[in-house]
Amino acid sequence: MQKVVITDYAFDTIDLEREALAPVGCRLESLKSGKDQALIDLVKDADAVITQFAPVNAAIIGAMQKCRVIVRYGIGVDNVDLKAAAAKNIPVCNIPDYCIDEVADHTLALILAATRQIVPCDSTIKSGQWKLPVPLTALHALKYMTVGLVAFGRIGREVAARLKPFKCRILVFDPAVPAAAVKETGCVPVTLDELLAQSDLLSLHCPSTEKNKYMINATTIAKMKRGAILVNASRGTLVETPALVAALQSGQLSAAAMDVTDPEPPGAEHPLLKLSNVVITPHDASATPQAVKKLRTDAAGIAAMALRGEKLPNIVNGVGA
Repeated sequence: MQKVVITDYAFDTIDLEREALAPVGCRLESLKSGKDQALIDLVKDADAVITQFAPVNAAIIGAMQKCRVIVRYGIGVDNVDLKAAAAKNIPVCNIPDYCIDEVADHTLALILAATRQIVPCDSTIKSGQWKLPVPLTALHALKYMTVGLVAFGRIGREVAARLKPFKCRILVFDPAVPAAAVKETGCVPVTLDELLAQSDLLSLHCPSTEKNKYMINATTIAKMKRGAILVNASRGTLVETPALVAALQSGQLSAAAMDVTDPEPPGAEHPLLKLSNVVITPHDASATPQAVKKLRTDAAGIAAMALRGEKLPNIVNGVGA
């Protein structure tokens, strides 16, 4: 009997996956939280592997003797060694079209939290003080701001659409998207340096890759407007954390609002947690019942397709695409 392995999961059960895989008659095995040696033992004879957060590194992939696909629960695939998988001719697939609206909504919430100082105002009122807890200069109306978007894929475009009614100027840096396509949406295509220099608020919407890891660092932050705001609902490793902390402490950045951090989760004594000009949510931008159901059933569905020998969708490492 064919075998599907789930390396780790944050759900209460894997009943949805079991139901989706039932028609192919496979055996489903899983770990709640996968560790290296346990995963190596589990994946050796797996025909398909589904993973959420566990590092599927070269050692784990090297142990796979007959795996036909690795499926990531999510859009980003930075926990999977794509080169190691390609070297073994194993396609890696993601779920690129789930949680688009959820993440776009969450990004807008982070933007408004940072520009309208929602969290400090709420905390001050609940402490028994009826007053504005921040300087007036910390409050912003989007109408008077220039917002820069890094990447203009599905989520970036939805964020732009949500920002339009607020009447802000929207800049876009995405070398993979033609300038004409950006202009059609009413946004302005720019270079990265132009984006950094002109944006009052910068929002990140690209995956974390070898090329853009830590793209927001001491050098790029120095190119930003003093007092600019950084929003990140993409990946924590896009931002060099020590440089971010230093910029928030010095005033080079006036605020940051993020759904992701590096490391993740941050430890209890992490400096980001001690800064009053930072809003952090627990990597939950994608979370709604509808999105999670689609994520799980689609991931199991791709594993089932591999077991049936069908052509696979959403291959991100070029194997069999």
